[in-house]
Amino acid sequence: MRRVILPIVTALALAAATPAMAYDSGDQISMETALDVASSLGVMTVSHTQFLGDEWEIKGRDRAGRWIEVYVDSRTAEVRHVNRGW
Repeated sequence: MRRVILPIVTALALAAATPAMAYDSGDQISMETALDVASSLGVMTVSHTQFLGDEWEIKGRDRAGRWIEVYVDSRTAEVRHVNRGW
């Protein structure tokens, strides 16, 4: 019985951990591309990334250790907004 229950519980846990995508991701940029954009603006250490559907939110610290938050358009990879040192 344990041999049956454990794989089922594992599959359910993985399914619950995978976020549902309500958006067509066919022409979306990858998280790696968004991180490259944020790195070019000075993000050295990333503490948080989140896909918000139409943009990537990347939070971290710059070289001086100050907080930086970058919002990158998920289709064009353009920078929408940058918050520094908050």
